[in-house]
Amino acid sequence: MTPRADGTDGTRPRVVIVGSGFAGYHTAKSLARRTRGEIDIVVVSPTNYFLYLPLLPEVAGGILEPRRIAVALSDTLPSCVRHAPGEVDAIDLEAREIGWLDPEGVAHRTGYDRLVLAAGSVHKVMPVPGVSEYAVGFRGVPEAFYLRDHLVRQIDLAAMSDDPAEVAARCTFVVVGAGYTGTELAAQGQLFTRALARSRGLDPDTMRWVLVSRGRVLAGLDEHLSRTADAVLRRRGVEVHTDTTMDEAAEDGVLLSTGERIPTRTLLWCVGVRVDPLIEDLPIEIDDGRVVVEPTLQVPGRPELYACGDAAAVPDPSRPGEATPMTAQHAVRQGTLAGRNIAASLGYGTVRPYRHRDLGFVVDLGGLQAAAAPLNIPLTGLPAKVVARGYHLAAMPGNRLRTAVDWVIEAVQPRQSAQLGLVRSPAIPLDTASPEVPQHHLGFPHATPRS
Repeated sequence: MTPRADGTDGTRPRVVIVGSGFAGYHTAKSLARRTRGEIDIVVVSPTNYFLYLPLLPEVAGGILEPRRIAVALSDTLPSCVRHAPGEVDAIDLEAREIGWLDPEGVAHRTGYDRLVLAAGSVHKVMPVPGVSEYAVGFRGVPEAFYLRDHLVRQIDLAAMSDDPAEVAARCTFVVVGAGYTGTELAAQGQLFTRALARSRGLDPDTMRWVLVSRGRVLAGLDEHLSRTADAVLRRRGVEVHTDTTMDEAAEDGVLLSTGERIPTRTLLWCVGVRVDPLIEDLPIEIDDGRVVVEPTLQVPGRPELYACGDAAAVPDPSRPGEATPMTAQHAVRQGTLAGRNIAASLGYGTVRPYRHRDLGFVVDLGGLQAAAAPLNIPLTGLPAKVVARGYHLAAMPGNRLRTAVDWVIEAVQPRQSAQLGLVRSPAIPLDTASPEVPQHHLGFPHATPRS
């Protein structure tokens, strides 16, 4: 598809949505439904799928195949929604045009009548020596593919080594950041490596997982979720270092603020996210890296411009003076509202402000363990696991049966441990603002990456 440069064909308004994550996907879905296919909707995104991020740790842990959580846009969105594959590299608010570069390096220009900034977020890299060189983030399918292979590779190499120090380093895995991603990644990864160790003749108890966090586990969420996750991880043997930071990363290990140096070949960076740099240079008001919007999700002074999800500082009606947190729950609701309000601006329906009701949160801790607080009802163990998986199946826009089948297979069969080698090194630089950063092989002290 080659989008027109004038933004309209003379009869149909065009709405361009930047991003196909939670906010962008639900904006397109809501807008198409409310306008009944009468407008031209273009989603610009480097991938042709919606990625269900909450289940990404299960891909890295060998439970789910990656296509289960990558739902093709064309399979679940109406035909009036077209996908423009590529990265947006320019936005001209005065001309109402965006520029984007497709996967083959061809530059395009696309006009619009309404523009939605839903580009999501990227890794937040702290000024810690060695992080950009030796840490790997966890935000997409390539990273999950790479991490899964890397975990298998470390156990295989440890099983073949006669050097106790090398074995210990390869069997040590450090996760920095105890938010949703870091907590679930440590929980799933620990179970996966223990299973790998058994199959390779290693002692599962030698698998050392270290979770480092500036605050408590799952800080900012319900205290029940935090306490449960912390207790489950510690009971399994995960070393949880709260009120601790990482001061330095090197090719052979990390240094914690407590003075402890941990030899490792695996450093996973899950500290947090920041808004895509794309929006930082726009002539609009930015608050802590996020676009300031009205409760209707419109940018002040630009009625044709909307922002939602992680990219937007949406006023939180439950916390006056503060913006909504960067969560999938808010992104889904804001995307749905953005679609509604854009449709209203084009003559379909009425405008509404953003409001929400907290439905609770779920955290999957692997095995039969989970923590959930649906409607503020605290649950742990198997009941929480049922709620967590039920919630995910309900929230996924597709592939539900395939996902459920993978879960059933995982319950009765050992996890597959073939190293596919499809992603031989981290495909996405941790520091997206510095693409020239060399892509080290996850801390390997070798000049040439090994398969």
